[in-house]
Amino acid sequence: MSDGPRVGGAGGASLASGGTITVPGSGSIRIEPDVADLRLGVVSVRPTAAAARSAAAATMQAILDALLQAGIDRRDLRTTLVHLDALRDYTSGGTPSVTGYQLTNTVEATIRVIETVGGAIDAALAAGATSMDGLGFRLADPAAALGEARRRAVADARGRAQTLATEAGVTLGPVVEILEAGASVPGPPRPMVEMRMAGDLGTPIEAGTSELTIDLTVTFAIA
Repeated sequence: MSDGPRVGGAGGASLASGGTITVPGSGSIRIEPDVADLRLGVVSVRPTAAAARSAAAATMQAILDALLQAGIDRRDLRTTLVHLDALRDYTSGGTPSVTGYQLTNTVEATIRVIETVGGAIDAALAAGATSMDGLGFRLADPAAALGEARRRAVADARGRAQTLATEAGVTLGPVVEILEAGASVPGPPRPMVEMRMAGDLGTPIEAGTSELTIDLTVTFAIA
């Protein structure tokens, strides 16, 4: 860095006389997700561990069959949790006694046709699912969106640098360094999922959109 004057601003830009101009750049793009990740499961409570396992296994098999019939590929179904708890009675005052067993079995499904998410939920619930604690949306391949966000970030940085150079009475030169802070993909709006168990009404799902952002720090030479 030279000993010449340096100009700083709220935007994080700096200008070194006879050297470089360093500015931030940000590029954003709105994206519509094309994949949904749905997590649901079954909880079975029975007097014995074997009975809890057997009941949960039968219900989970029915859920898996329903998801397959809803158009989900078998390779997009994966078990994420199998957990057995002993249920104890602590009210007697003595040593807690085991009153039964609870088995939790959870599966995650990747749904590649957004329009079928509601139908998949309805099918799983009808098959006996007792929990649904996760529904998220994303892009299967974000490469093109990331590329566009990067182009916008570089253009934003060049515009900032050109303004500084013009105001400082110097000529903007080529890029000498680009540092990428990474991509930021805020979660989409939480979908309004209404469980309607009567009549012919299904589960309405809205995937919404997300904003993907790339932040850069770009250094330009002063010609």
